[in-house]
Amino acid sequence: MTPLLLIIALLAGIVVLSLAVEALRPRPAPPQTLYWDPSIAIQYSLVNGVRIRHIKTGRGPNLVLLHTLRTQLDVFEKLIPLLADRFTVHALDYPGHGFSAIPNTSYRPELFVESVEAFLDYADITDATLAGVSIGGTIPLVIAAKRNPRVTKVISINPYDYGKGMGIRRGNLVARLVITLAKLPVVGETVMRLRNPLVERRILEGGVCDPAALTSGFVAHVVASGARPGHSRAFLSLIRQAHLWENARWVYRQIASPVLVIYGDHDWSRAEERRRTVAAIPGARAETVTGGGHFLSLDQPERLAELIKGFV
Repeated sequence: MTPLLLIIALLAGIVVLSLAVEALRPRPAPPQTLYWDPSIAIQYSLVNGVRIRHIKTGRGPNLVLLHTLRTQLDVFEKLIPLLADRFTVHALDYPGHGFSAIPNTSYRPELFVESVEAFLDYADITDATLAGVSIGGTIPLVIAAKRNPRVTKVISINPYDYGKGMGIRRGNLVARLVITLAKLPVVGETVMRLRNPLVERRILEGGVCDPAALTSGFVAHVVASGARPGHSRAFLSLIRQAHLWENARWVYRQIASPVLVIYGDHDWSRAEERRRTVAAIPGARAETVTGGGHFLSLDQPERLAELIKGFV
């Protein structure tokens, strides 16, 4: 066998192996309670034709929390208890994320923006402050630019509108390798099918300053949700269209609502990218949190809660 044929056979074998691994992967059951607060009821509702997992707790003005790409509402496990005494806190899993349904569709930014707006309508949430991290920080800015009447204020945390959507590659070497390979046809599908908890944890570590900020419950539930059929397909679609998130900056000038932009000092974004985003939003106020990475709600929940309460 020639070296070329040997390489082709090896690659084909890896693809077949990945298909077998995916077919034999155990399918997790959705959790019946929140591991971090069993007293908060988990709800499922049909929103825009998609079964969405969401929660509601606390009392006071409406605050809607929006999570990062690839994670889920549990990324706010430390933050929600600090806010529930002042706000009625809502949080949801986007389509294709957490334990919401995984529609076979294109995971473009519009899907997430429209899903959040539909959720606001479904839950009849008014006079809301939208606060989110990463794509969860960009979605509220786009909704505010559309002048959605249900939204009064926006808190954008480490907004994901730079680097052609490849900010996640800046987390660490493992993230750079996996996300780079994910962009390639066939190779990306194979890599996603071969995902495992050790690699996924290492990628998550790239989003925090201190790996200890990742609780065992959070990592376990992110890994479990990612084992669901169709999840890797949805994430791959998101990654391959992530460059479209950068287009959000073009509508920021249409925002009339008060906006607070918060960055962790160790976020994936660079200084010039941060200045550009803040400058594009009329009247935006900016804060930087020391000792904070991309997943700021896990790194510095107390400081983040202070800033949210002070702004609202």
